[in-house]
Amino acid sequence: MPEDRHQRRPLVAANWKMNKSAGEAREFVAGFARRSGSLKGVDLVVCPPYTALPASVEAASGSPIAICAQNVHQEESGAFTGEVSIPMLADLGVGGAIVGHSERRQLFGETDEALARKVPALLAADLLAILCCGETEGERDAGETEAVLRRQLQADLADVDAARLGDVVIAYEPIWAIGTGRTATPGQAQEACEFIRGLVAGIDAGAATAVRILYGGSVKPGNAAELFALPDVDGGLVGGASLAVEDFTAVCEGAL
Repeated sequence: MPEDRHQRRPLVAANWKMNKSAGEAREFVAGFARRSGSLKGVDLVVCPPYTALPASVEAASGSPIAICAQNVHQEESGAFTGEVSIPMLADLGVGGAIVGHSERRQLFGETDEALARKVPALLAADLLAILCCGETEGERDAGETEAVLRRQLQADLADVDAARLGDVVIAYEPIWAIGTGRTATPGQAQEACEFIRGLVAGIDAGAATAVRILYGGSVKPGNAAELFALPDVDGGLVGGASLAVEDFTAVCEGAL
């Protein structure tokens, strides 16, 4: 659907995971902001750890870079020790959050029930929701990729109003390609992202045209342009290659 592709602005997001102090984050964002003028036409997102959010927001001020969190709780407040709410993020000037990353699902028990509340709550606050989905190596080898994606997305998007569905950013991350150096082939990435767009179309055809689908899983400067050129890939969620300004800038250039 090449005519639809032109309606969707590419987005590239840096997921730093548990890396960078506040000072390191400030230095990175300031340096990246200086390079952002050459990246017009791409939405730029950086997702630092919680402790580096204020410094990152300050450093990004006046630039096109949006600062987002790596997770958020679905409740506005309450007895949830160690958690951070959407109003708390908004108060800092944070623009959104990643939710449902495979590491949150696998290591910290993130559930589809929680995600079904997080996504509409972020949208209601006019914050960006980057919803992750993807299969394990075993699930892919068993031919269950589509079943996994269908199960995750139907559950996680169940309470999103159809009028807002196109505002969600969906990141397809094959778990077997995250941090392993392995990358889905262009064919595998396109097939999965096309299937995801079809799932969204089953809910609302207009939203399927608008929704941006990112690829994540060992994206780096050498493969970004090929992946981002795929018809149903609208950018990337980048891990290791987002930790150095030069590398992340090169990845973003792949979306131009």
